[in-house]
Amino acid sequence: MEASLKLYEESHLIHAFIVPNYAEPEGLLRDTIKRLANHRNAQTNYVIILAMEASELGHGAKAESLAEYFKDSFLHFITTVHPADIPGESRGKGSNVSYAARVGCSEMIRRGVDRRRVILTISDSDSSIPELYVHELEKSFNQADDPYFLLYAPPIFFSRNCFDVPAAVRMTDITWSAMVMANLSNSRGIAFPCSTYSLSMVLAERVGFWDTDSDSVGEDMHMMLKCFFKTDGMARCQPIFVPINLTNVQTNGYMSNMYARFVQAKRHYNGIADVSYTLRNAFGLPATTKSKKSSMYASPTFWIDKLIICIKVLEAHMIPVTSGWLMFAAVPLMQFVLFPPHPMVAVVDPADNPILTSDFYATLWNIVKIITVFLPFPLFGTLAIYEYLHRFVDRELYRKQKSESRSWRNCFDYISLPIAAWLFMTIPSTIAALKRLYKTNDQYIVAEKFFDEERA
Repeated sequence: MEASLKLYEESHLIHAFIVPNYAEPEGLLRDTIKRLANHRNAQTNYVIILAMEASELGHGAKAESLAEYFKDSFLHFITTVHPADIPGESRGKGSNVSYAARVGCSEMIRRGVDRRRVILTISDSDSSIPELYVHELEKSFNQADDPYFLLYAPPIFFSRNCFDVPAAVRMTDITWSAMVMANLSNSRGIAFPCSTYSLSMVLAERVGFWDTDSDSVGEDMHMMLKCFFKTDGMARCQPIFVPINLTNVQTNGYMSNMYARFVQAKRHYNGIADVSYTLRNAFGLPATTKSKKSSMYASPTFWIDKLIICIKVLEAHMIPVTSGWLMFAAVPLMQFVLFPPHPMVAVVDPADNPILTSDFYATLWNIVKIITVFLPFPLFGTLAIYEYLHRFVDRELYRKQKSESRSWRNCFDYISLPIAAWLFMTIPSTIAALKRLYKTNDQYIVAEKFFDEERA
């Protein structure tokens, strides 16, 4: 352990934290950056790239205030201002991150920083990044066969204000966290980062930084997909098993808080654009002659990986939009069709109904009904594991008292799961999928996050 810590203290790597934000409370940004300033190597190895939006009223004063507050806390503190009128761009986190990365990397190189030493970490404005994450990131980077082809992804965690939001909001984010953790377990490195993640400057430059068009709304998943396809399958996702603590969407008032989470869910599910992007790049016509040649001679393993990544993207975006309707409507609808309440609405004549005339199909129908009852059980098992993990992380990593973490009383939160599933998954994902058919660019609305600076 002492040798490991000594290696970290003598690190030669430069960590550039890109903090994109738009209309976020200054107190929240100060708290997020202050947590990084408390790391032991912050003054010698950390660079903050504060990514502001030109369209935000008062962004300049906010940036100057933060730069002055942290002027002696980091190796460099760089502020970028993303213009609002760049042709062809879709407003959102992706375009802001792309601009900040390009400008920030150019500025670091101008100041004499070696690009091969730089690791870019994309942080949300509310990401609480522990020092252990940076330590484990460096450990993975130094042990990797080729660290310049890896995206480093931690699990996400919601524990900063979880007891200040409605149970349905709390359960939505808990379920989201559990799914992200499950996604990171892929042994082939085909997984997707969420919210906060890291990659080398070398890889970011190789793939042309982040995309900024309407196909790249889900910037975290999209960047992994872009790296995978631009490197002919060499780029992989490396999990870093240190959770990043985030803030639940929070506003004043119960119903307004529920609505704010619904708005955030709609924005998240606009990432369905990645379905067409993935299928087009995996099986469509290559954009250049060079990529066409490489596709022709791609190894069988690469084709298997492309198939896997397509399945995982479809899983991430198609299950939310279909599962609710299938679980709650499929069996009742089939019951209505096969066993109508009145002969006038009969679609299938009883004499031709295979379930009534064949023992085999009758047994098959009963099996289908039984399976639908047990479909949620894998999710319940995953959430049971998460419950234990949540309390363990609160206690061991964040040093919270037992009274400050989840307890057996929070098991009653699960009563709100049906509400959370419909309101924050099925309905917003359905809206996003339908809207994608006729409107590829949407207004970017940031979910409100209340922050009590005195309490923090």
